[in-house]
Amino acid sequence: MKFSEINTPAVVIDRDIVERNVHRFQEYCVQNGIALRPHIKTHKIVELARLQIATGAVGINCQKLGEAEVMAAHGLDNILITYNIIGETKLARLVTLAAKISRLSVTADSDYTLQGLSAAFTKADRPLEVLVECDTGGMRCGVQTPDEAVELAKRIAMLPGLVFGGLMTYPAKGGTSSVQAFMSSAGRSLRAIGLPCRSITSGGTPDMWQAHAAPVVSEYRVGTYIYNDRSLVLGKNCGWDDCALSVLTTVISVPATGRAIIDAGSKALSSDLMGLDGYGAIVGYPQVRIAGLSEEHGHLESPAGAKSLQLGQRLRIIPNHACVVSNLFDEVTFVRRGKIEKVTPVDARGCST
Repeated sequence: MKFSEINTPAVVIDRDIVERNVHRFQEYCVQNGIALRPHIKTHKIVELARLQIATGAVGINCQKLGEAEVMAAHGLDNILITYNIIGETKLARLVTLAAKISRLSVTADSDYTLQGLSAAFTKADRPLEVLVECDTGGMRCGVQTPDEAVELAKRIAMLPGLVFGGLMTYPAKGGTSSVQAFMSSAGRSLRAIGLPCRSITSGGTPDMWQAHAAPVVSEYRVGTYIYNDRSLVLGKNCGWDDCALSVLTTVISVPATGRAIIDAGSKALSSDLMGLDGYGAIVGYPQVRIAGLSEEHGHLESPAGAKSLQLGQRLRIIPNHACVVSNLFDEVTFVRRGKIEKVTPVDARGCST
């Protein structure tokens, strides 16, 4: 296949950049004595999860049960699901999944969630490993104080079918010091009551190069690092040359001076602004702004004096948020050294339950 034969909009992945990104952060984790557990929600591709494991990752992180089921079906057997799993249907699926792989762990932040997990695993062949999710400033899920974390850990240790696996957090950007303070306090209290804390796991691509600044953390979860995106470049976490994922699009209309329309709208680029101006960066056209998106159209604005866009012209866009874009396409095109390597399905695309 030639580039001119790729139907647009399409996701193009530079394999060389992917491999460089994966190896670079794995080396950082090894140097700092941190176990790496990549979050596969960014790429959702079995082949890339295997690459991460082969490079040295201890296992993978999934956000949804459906993602974990897909990965387990393809031989990934050390999986952490960082999501409260609630409801009989999901719990039955979780029991089935646990029987298929060597190590499965989940998170919880309430006794309600623990009661459901316990009831589901009381008669299972082996107990389920559960980590307490802690809110260290990210204001998502999680117990609010170290004391609450300890109390929930004690509940896990008491309930049949469960075993306490440690503490987990997804902190706010810039929250490394808060992670260190919260987890150190909780860890001291757990040691005081003789409750072993097997793992303290934190994460987040924006602060990944500061992971060593929270030495209490034994494991780090990171997702977007494999591709990177515009939000990370503008946040000074990486450079444009570190962005492996781009959306290939075609100019389909030039209705007026300074305006153009592309065939990539919100169903290809996502509507995530990530606090930025515009919906992505056009490679080679830094002055052209992706001003708006409708479902199937991207609306471009060019200032006076900018390079003009032509009908039929193909553009590459670095999206604001690569993770969302991965879930918008059934397949991606891998390239290496500027040549098309192959087309690969996004194995866990749409696995939102």
